[in-house]
Amino acid sequence: MGAIYRREIGAYFTSGVAYVFLTVFYLLSGVFFYNQVLLSGYTDTSPMFSSMFIIVLFLIPILTMRLLSEEKKNRTDQGLLTAPISLWSIVLGKYFAALTLFIVAESIVFVYAMILSYLGTVVWASLLGNYFAMLILGAAFIAIGVFISSLTENQMTSAVISMVVLFFLYLFDSITNNLQNETIKKMIASLSFYTKYIEFTQGVFNLTSVLFYLSTAFLFNFFTVRVLEKRRWG
Repeated sequence: MGAIYRREIGAYFTSGVAYVFLTVFYLLSGVFFYNQVLLSGYTDTSPMFSSMFIIVLFLIPILTMRLLSEEKKNRTDQGLLTAPISLWSIVLGKYFAALTLFIVAESIVFVYAMILSYLGTVVWASLLGNYFAMLILGAAFIAIGVFISSLTENQMTSAVISMVVLFFLYLFDSITNNLQNETIKKMIASLSFYTKYIEFTQGVFNLTSVLFYLSTAFLFNFFTVRVLEKRRWG
């Protein structure tokens, strides 16, 4: 897994994807930080984190679009699949490479915290709770993106489908508001990524939500392994 991980980290920077992702992430998060924290006169970063859900939704597909689709397009996937390495090692190596870059991007909030420390007292409990919430949200979304990347050989197709799927998950709350059947309404609401994330930004730590995100990450990594397994023996 280590070799796959190092290769993918290097590929992010040689391809320029890392620079584009980090630049856009820092730019947009900086805008939210300035408008929703600095201009408000408060040192609580929760409003900024609430808005950053949208950043994560649209930028994570940039991280995941090439991870497996490029291997398939360049016909390097067969060499990878026949190598003496487990499929889980392949998937997790790529997955953790994307997650590492996401963590690097997300950690800009600690720079913002240092800026706020000069203006007042930083609400560290809130900041760390929100940081953790975004981390597990990103972990789940990246797993979904890697899975979608395994289904196509076109990077742009992978990115677009991932954006559409993640945006659809974001719309779960709007869908539930238009339903009349309470049973179906509660079932769909229980799958809402946005509601669970917003709870964290409001200071609510819900272990069920943590398990939901982590289970989603595991489940979609498992699906990706199954796709590669079928391709290996297909």
